[in-house]
Amino acid sequence: MNDNVVAPPVVLCVGGHDPCGGAGILADAEAVRAAGAYAVTAISVITEQDTCGLIDLHPQPPEQIEGQCRALLRDGAPRALKIGMIGSSRVIRILNALIDEHPDLPVVLDPILRTGTGHAVMDAAMLNQLRQNLIRRSTLITPNLPEAYALTAAPSLRECAARLQAFGARWVLITGAHDDTSHVTNWLFGPDGFEQSWDWPRLNAEFHGSGCTLASAIAGRLALGLEMTEAVAQAQTYTWESLDRALRTGRCQLTPNRLYALAS
Repeated sequence: MNDNVVAPPVVLCVGGHDPCGGAGILADAEAVRAAGAYAVTAISVITEQDTCGLIDLHPQPPEQIEGQCRALLRDGAPRALKIGMIGSSRVIRILNALIDEHPDLPVVLDPILRTGTGHAVMDAAMLNQLRQNLIRRSTLITPNLPEAYALTAAPSLRECAARLQAFGARWVLITGAHDDTSHVTNWLFGPDGFEQSWDWPRLNAEFHGSGCTLASAIAGRLALGLEMTEAVAQAQTYTWESLDRALRTGRCQLTPNRLYALAS
């Protein structure tokens, strides 16, 4: 082996394949690579969708997903795990076991309950598994505000964060892109009452894959060794800039330009 070959930190991304590239595994790989890490992937769901919305879902066999993850964990020694669209409650049980076998691996959970156009992608059994098992195994959970309300049935943003932490999440990042405000406010809640917020100018467009971009950008920076607050801060800047430079790749929502720095 050439000793001069650079070995970037590896991030294992488990999620759906979005054929239009706005969200899902393709978004994960781009955001992780832009952070300076390297993505390896296990596809949990193949989707039929475009920039206008989701058409259909095709969950992959759980034993296939487990085999992919175990092979990648053995081979590349990932330094972070990012979880997006899951596909079935059996896959959640597999992820629970894998996380328990690798307790030092930072886990970023992007709890995708619905697509950006409102199509539900989780049933009641999956939500139950998420609340009772996967959230408490997560280092960081990154719901948008509607997802936080759906997961907790809480009456306010801070109560949502408190309930997610009561479920076991160490850190909670609640994003405010769905609020009707002039700015987007994102809130980070952590151990011992830690709380921090960031305000971002609201962009006058609709985007496909902003949540995937942010969660994967954080995972990439955690794999590089950044502390949580710095990883979250840097990933928000990167995500906003990728949205500000978004691409028109289809008829409807814009696609984040995650590789803008490489193209400039």
